[in-house]
Amino acid sequence: MKIEQIYTGCLAQGAYFIVSNGEAAVIDPLREVEPYIRKAALTGATIKYVFETHFHADFVSGHLDLSEKTGAPIIYGPGAKTGFKAHIASDGEEFQLGEITIQVLHTPGHTLESACYLLLDKNRKPVALFSGDTLFIGDVGRPDLAQKGELTMDDLAGMLFDSLRNKVMPLPDDVIVYPAHGAGSACGKHMSKETSDTLGNQKRFNYALRADMTKEEFVKEVTAGLTEPPQYFPKNVKMNRDGYESIDDVLERGDQALSAEAFEAKANNTGALIIDTRKATDFAKGFIPNSINIGIDGNFAPWVGALVPDLKQTLLIITEPGKEEEVITRLARVGYDHTIGYLNGGFQTWEASGKEVDSIKSISANEFEADFEKGELEIIDVRKPDEFASGHIEGAKNLPLDYINDLMEEFPKDKNLYIHCAGGYRSMVAASILKSRGIERVINIEGGFGAVSKTKVPVLEGV
Repeated sequence: MKIEQIYTGCLAQGAYFIVSNGEAAVIDPLREVEPYIRKAALTGATIKYVFETHFHADFVSGHLDLSEKTGAPIIYGPGAKTGFKAHIASDGEEFQLGEITIQVLHTPGHTLESACYLLLDKNRKPVALFSGDTLFIGDVGRPDLAQKGELTMDDLAGMLFDSLRNKVMPLPDDVIVYPAHGAGSACGKHMSKETSDTLGNQKRFNYALRADMTKEEFVKEVTAGLTEPPQYFPKNVKMNRDGYESIDDVLERGDQALSAEAFEAKANNTGALIIDTRKATDFAKGFIPNSINIGIDGNFAPWVGALVPDLKQTLLIITEPGKEEEVITRLARVGYDHTIGYLNGGFQTWEASGKEVDSIKSISANEFEADFEKGELEIIDVRKPDEFASGHIEGAKNLPLDYINDLMEEFPKDKNLYIHCAGGYRSMVAASILKSRGIERVINIEGGFGAVSKTKVPVLEGV
């Protein structure tokens, strides 16, 4: 028996590839499925099952393509209603995989159909729990994403309490917990950077598994401080539940190398949004007018999901040569399937064509300090509210990048805007969006709050 966790840092997501005696199962696969098929071929195994822990909100799963290409049935937990053929398991149902058994534990709370999958070895000893978004390392799944009709967040939290107490906590302490997400995911609040742990450790250190906790206390703690979920979450749920286009078709449509002239024509004729995925420092020096910068080296896909409201928006991309397929794939992971081409040769092609180029002024923390000493500045902090609350520059206004589409009226158009985040990634995203919408006087502070806090600029802590 072999268990392989396939962790994708951009999404803070864990998929699982399990092999026993020539048979394989994949749990919560990503959209691009060829890596799982190759793994099966290399190990001489046949993919027998595709298990889904729930209808994911933060990414589009690869269950449909993987099932289509391998013939493996898609398994969901009790109550799931799909727009495609799937096996809806009953609570306690078992699936044989080589010498091991995978048992379904219905654990509603994060969503109604949420299920954990318990792996039993050939002697029926519980070995591993694939806990989906029911149980994370250090946290549990948020209970506000599946509210329907009269069903409230508190109702779902109460279900989650019962699921954890009745299905998960009675399992042996040496069972290894393999969750669907880790730190950085918006599916929970306090997830650990660790991506697996023993259940015994979680019983000791996970706040939500305290043995003396009442249901009322659990509901209060789990629901406290939840931020608004990203706008693309319900759209990804719908795709995972109802079906979607094959990733092969998405890649073929996007894999169109365009000259500068053809790129410009497509941008003008289709209303496509231009996403430049280069590093912030490179983007600042020169970019195609009206393009926005979301760097591929950061949490690229979730930021696209948070900032581009329409999944059907046509997209044109600029990236470093050789990264085109990666970008198109990562867009598809969160449901953006309408990339229609990329600038062949990257931004250098545009520069060489002699076409118009825009730029954004970037200054160092020391240069900002000098400007700060000259008088009052319009300082925009685009970090999250909790980051701002833990410490911020004196006089700064908090306008989080996550909500920039709703906050456009809050950005003055007649002043120099000094924009910063924690380290420089988000501030350049914000500056590029403002520029694309006609707000010209934007100045990016390189190194963000981390760099500014090392200067003599006054910082208010814990306010």
